[in-house]
Amino acid sequence: MTVSDSANIAPAAGTAPVAKKIPFERTHHGHTFIDDYEWMREKESPEVISHLEAENAWTKSQTAHLDRLQESIFTEIKTRIKETDMSVPNRRGDYWYFSRTRAGLDYGISVRVPVAGPEDWTPPEVGEDELAGEEVVFDSNIAAEGQDFFSLGSFSLSDDGRWLLYGVDTTGDERYTLRLRDLSTGDDLEDTIEGTFAGACLDPSGRYVFYTTVDDAWRPEKVWRHLVGTDSAEDVCIFDEPDERFFVGTGFSRSGRILFVVTGSKTTTGYWSIGADDLEAEPQPVWPREEGVEYSVEHAVVGGEDRFLITHNRNRADFELVDVPAADPTADPRPVIAEVAGLRIEDVDAFADFIAISYRRSGFARVGIVRLDNESSSPFAAVQELPFGRETGTLLPAGNPEFAQTSIRLLFTSMSTPSVLYSHSVADGTDTVLKRQPVLGSVDLDAYAETLLWATADDGTQVPISVVYRADLHRLAGDEATAAAMTETTAASAHEEPRPVEPAPLVLYGYGSYEASMDPYFSVSRLSLLDRGVVFAIAHVRGGGEMGRHWYDQGKTTSKKNTFTDFIAVARHLVDTGWTSPESLVATGGSAGGLLMGAVANMAPELFAGISAHVPFVDPLTSILMPELPLTVIEWEEWGDPLHDAEVYEYMRSYSPYENVAEAAHPKILAVTSLNDTRVLYVEPAKWVARLREVGAEALLKTEMVAGHGGASGRYDAWKETAFDFAWMLDVLGRSDVEIEP
Repeated sequence: MTVSDSANIAPAAGTAPVAKKIPFERTHHGHTFIDDYEWMREKESPEVISHLEAENAWTKSQTAHLDRLQESIFTEIKTRIKETDMSVPNRRGDYWYFSRTRAGLDYGISVRVPVAGPEDWTPPEVGEDELAGEEVVFDSNIAAEGQDFFSLGSFSLSDDGRWLLYGVDTTGDERYTLRLRDLSTGDDLEDTIEGTFAGACLDPSGRYVFYTTVDDAWRPEKVWRHLVGTDSAEDVCIFDEPDERFFVGTGFSRSGRILFVVTGSKTTTGYWSIGADDLEAEPQPVWPREEGVEYSVEHAVVGGEDRFLITHNRNRADFELVDVPAADPTADPRPVIAEVAGLRIEDVDAFADFIAISYRRSGFARVGIVRLDNESSSPFAAVQELPFGRETGTLLPAGNPEFAQTSIRLLFTSMSTPSVLYSHSVADGTDTVLKRQPVLGSVDLDAYAETLLWATADDGTQVPISVVYRADLHRLAGDEATAAAMTETTAASAHEEPRPVEPAPLVLYGYGSYEASMDPYFSVSRLSLLDRGVVFAIAHVRGGGEMGRHWYDQGKTTSKKNTFTDFIAVARHLVDTGWTSPESLVATGGSAGGLLMGAVANMAPELFAGISAHVPFVDPLTSILMPELPLTVIEWEEWGDPLHDAEVYEYMRSYSPYENVAEAAHPKILAVTSLNDTRVLYVEPAKWVARLREVGAEALLKTEMVAGHGGASGRYDAWKETAFDFAWMLDVLGRSDVEIEP
C-alpha cells in the first residue's frame, strides 16, 4: 500500500490534525474490516512523519498552559532524588563493583576497587569522594556523547576483571553492537559484532563471547560463539531454534561452571547445558522439551556433587522445586521443598552453602532460605521465610553475583516505604541495612499511608488493590472542618475499609498480562501526585501473576476480557466506596496495559475523566494477524491465534480498542508512543487517536521521535516525560493549580 498525495494531513490553524482516510481491506474468516488509517504503517513515508510531527505540535499547543506545572513537577522530582549518588558495592571476583551518578549527567558510571582479600565480604563504605584504588570500568555518559538515545543491552565481565563485554543501542530499536574492552589499558579491541540481541555474555575466563541474533520478525533465534580476538565472520552458531514460537537466550550459572542455552515460548521451556571446562562442546539437553511444561534450571553443588535445581510445572500449576544430578538430569528428581501449599514458586538462586527461593504467598513477593548440609544424605533444610512484618510490601533478592558469598542481599519496598537494601546473614540470621533509598527535600515520609483493598469482579472473584495516599487527605481536599480524614485502622467489620471522608482525585494503574506482577513499590516521582491530594492505586487484575498461575490463566487468550472487567470492577469499587468519583478518576497503563486502557475506554467510558496510555497495544488484532511483525508468532500463546482460529479472531475483534471505538462520550485521552519501538509499533496509537477524533473524543498523541519501547533513555529526559504525564493528569483531575514545596 502506497500513501498517495491525498494523505496530506496538515491541519488548519487552531484545529487538531485530521488524518486522511485511505480504505484498506483486511479479510479473515469471512469477515472484512475496512481500516482507513493503515497507511500510517509506512514508517519511512514523509506523509507519516509529517502527520506525527503535526500531532506533536498539536499536543504541545494543547498542553502549553501546563508548561509551568510540568517544570514544577520536574523540579520536584529532581530535588527529591539524590543526583550525585552511588550504589552499594557488589563483589565479583577480586573487585568490588558499584556505580556512581553525578548531578547533571544522564547516565551512571561503573567503577570498582580491589577487595582486601579472599575473605573480604564486607562492602566498602562509599561516599561522594573517590575511594583509594577506584577505577572507572565504563562511563555511559562518554559512550552516549553525541547520541539522542543510548542504551546498554549487555554488560559482562571476566572473572579476573580484565575483560569487559558491552552492547550499545543508539536508536531505541533494541539492536545492539557488541564491543570488548581491555580494562588493564582502557582500550577497545577490534572485535565488533553488529545487530545482536540484548543479554550477550563473556565466559568466566574471558576467552569466548556468547550472543544471540534475531530473525526478520525480531525473534532471538540463534546462539553464537565468538573467539575473542578473531573476526566475527568466523563466529560459530552453536544453537538454532527454527520454531517461531520460541525465543532463545544464553547465560552462565552463578557458579560460572555451566553455560545454559534456553528456549521459551509462553507455555513451554527447553534448557541445554555446556560445561565451562569445554565451551566448544555441543549443548546437551537438560529435560526434553515437552509441550506445556515450563521449567528453569540453576546449577548447585549439593553433597559435593554437581546438581541441577529445576523449578517446573509438570505436576503442579504453581510449580515445584526439585534437584537432579547434572550428569544425568533425567534421573528421578528429589524434592527440595516438602510443603508447597499456598506458594507460587517463581525462581531459585543457588550459592555454595544455601539456596534462596523466590515465591508468592497471599499475593506478595517473598523470599525463603534453604540451608545446604553437604554432609547429610538429606541435604535440604526446611524453608525459612524471611518476613517483612507488613500487610503489604515486596521482598526480592537484589544483586548477588558471587557463588561463594555467605549472605544474601534483599530489597524491600512498599507503596509508602522507600526501598531498603539489606544483607541477610544465612549463618546467624542477622540483617544489616546497607542502604535506604534517599528522598530529599521537605518530604515527611510519615505523611503517607497505604492500604490493601479488595473489589468483587463480575464473576465473584476478589481482586486486590494497592493504595497509597496522604494521611491528611481531608485538608488537601479542602475539608478543614473534618476531624479525621481517613480511618486509620480497619473497623471491627471485615467489610469496612479506610477511605477519604469525601471522594478524592485518584489515578488507577493497571497492566494484567504475561503473568507479570505489578507489586507494590515506592516512587519518588509519584509524590508529586500524592502531595496534590491525589490517591494512587494499582489494580492487580487477572492476566498478571500476583495471585498465582490461575490468576494469569484467567486473564489470557479467550479469557482476556477478565483483565478489562476486573479493572472496571476495581474502578467501580473505588467510586462506590467513596474513594473517588468518575469526574476525579484517571486510568493509566502502558504496553499491554495500554490495551487495557483502550478496552476500558470503550467498555466503561463513563467511569473515567481521563486515560493516559503509554506505548499502547491498541490495535492487537491487526498486529497478531501479521506473523511477519516483530514478536507476533510467539504472542499467539498469550492472545490466541486469530490467523488460523476463527473463534479467536471473533473474540479479539470483540475487544480490540481500535476496532470498537464507539459513537459515545469519551474521557480525555493521552497516548504516548515512540517511533522506533519494536514491541508496540507507533502506528497503533496513531491510528487509534485518528479514530477517536472521528467520534469527537478529545485525544492527544505524543510521539518520541528518537526512542524505543521504554521511552527516553537519559534520566533527565525520563523525568521530563513523567512530569508531562503527571501535569496532564493533574489538569484532568482539576489539581493543576495546587502549589507544593518540593
